[in-house]
Amino acid sequence: MARVLLLNGPNLNLLGSREPGVYGADTLESIEKRTAELAREAGHELVAFQSNAEAELIGQIHGATAAGISFLIFNPAAFTHTSIALRDALLAVRLPFVKYISRTPTRVSRFADILTSPT
Repeated sequence: MARVLLLNGPNLNLLGSREPGVYGADTLESIEKRTAELAREAGHELVAFQSNAEAELIGQIHGATAAGISFLIFNPAAFTHTSIALRDALLAVRLPFVKYISRTPTRVSRFADILTSPT
């Protein structure tokens, strides 16, 4: 059984009420609950964390190994475009991760993809 960290960045706590035409009506809580159920069905444990603060997200990444996390699922949200610090933290802990986004962005630059991609 693996422990998986589902990490969500700024403003995702407002899912369901923030621009539902763009982001949908599902709340972050309902997404976390469904994801935890899927993880359980596959024999894994999901730990979910959301923060609007970059330092708190970095702290979760830095502490992931000590917390027994073996894989990260990360939606950096607005930090996708700006945070070299989050990218560095992900690379420093050497845990496998996947980046996901809540919707297909209309203005994602190649630079933003490079910031939070593993290579």
